[in-house]
Amino acid sequence: MHKIRKALSSMSASLLAIAAGLLAGFIILLISNPANALRGLATILLGGWNNGMKGVGQVLYYATPLIMTGLSVGFAFKTGMFNIGAAGQLMVGGLAAVYVGATWTFLPGAAHWIVALLAGMLAGMAWGMVVGLFKALLNVHEVITSIMLNYIGMYGINYLIKNSHLFDPLKNQTVNVAASAVIPKAGLDQVFYILKGKYQDASAVNAGILIAIGLAIVIYILLNKTTFGFELKACGYNRHASRYAGISESRAIITSMAIAGGLAGIAGALMYLAPASGMHIHVAEVLAEQGFNGIAVALLGMSNPLGIIFTGLFIAHITVGGSYLQSLRYMKEIIEVIIGLIIYFSAFSLLVRDVIARAGKRRARKTRLAAREGQDDLSIQEEVDG
Repeated sequence: MHKIRKALSSMSASLLAIAAGLLAGFIILLISNPANALRGLATILLGGWNNGMKGVGQVLYYATPLIMTGLSVGFAFKTGMFNIGAAGQLMVGGLAAVYVGATWTFLPGAAHWIVALLAGMLAGMAWGMVVGLFKALLNVHEVITSIMLNYIGMYGINYLIKNSHLFDPLKNQTVNVAASAVIPKAGLDQVFYILKGKYQDASAVNAGILIAIGLAIVIYILLNKTTFGFELKACGYNRHASRYAGISESRAIITSMAIAGGLAGIAGALMYLAPASGMHIHVAEVLAEQGFNGIAVALLGMSNPLGIIFTGLFIAHITVGGSYLQSLRYMKEIIEVIIGLIIYFSAFSLLVRDVIARAGKRRARKTRLAAREGQDDLSIQEEVDG
């Protein structure tokens, strides 16, 4: 019963943050272009449905890296770490996947994209492990380290791409990976499409969404149904008590950040192993926005892997909806402002929830103390009467 109440409380906090963010977004739409504000809000709420089944497919495609980076941030948070480095881990993993996808053409059939995906995961794990090592061995706060590594990774990737065969100078981006390294569609292109005359206009969705959902379920089981997951969470809740119980704090920190980095690395691989959708690593001084939006996904999902699936779909849904706002004479960046507002309100709702919870605990403690004092007074009175 307690778990149900806690889940409902978390869900209500997330819904409150979403509603507050959308309301603030509507006010911005009103200020920007009052005549189209209601239509603009409706367009955002319709999301992918603005373009039928193809639009829904696009939501699934954009949700794939968001779910993975949300899992990265959420997993680290569950184990007592705050992973701000998902953007850098995503880009490092993406470069490793692109390198294998464009270079290792000797790999047969489906093995090529699978090996490229694993390369992205391992590169992300290595980048995340650096954060864990600094925290475990030198007690450097993970927020500082991960932010610095984001920019080290970005500039390092730009340098490596521009000075390698992976660079397409005409488009200032990475080249396409080999056809055998592209994530397969798994038949989803036959579901999420629209017809334009005699021709089928399919969405960019591929098997990546199935991989992301599958990994979310695996992470949920790992955290909640295994001894290994219990040890990681115990270390996150109380490191001193965990050390007393025989759990290695350093190993838990390093392992947690390695897994978080690996999840973000898979996000990068799933993004950039689908070049037909237009996803390439551009040589620019810009961090991947999917890494930072993963923070919003994790916050709204309360770091629950199953909740992250739905919040990742929601953020992708309003992002795709926001891409249609230009037809109503709004700037396309306005949806990023609304997502930022939702992040802000989600953090604020968590604060309010924690304050209410602490107040409730204080009231319960006072009630117990009053009841105990009443029992003691009754016992004394009985002895006197006796």
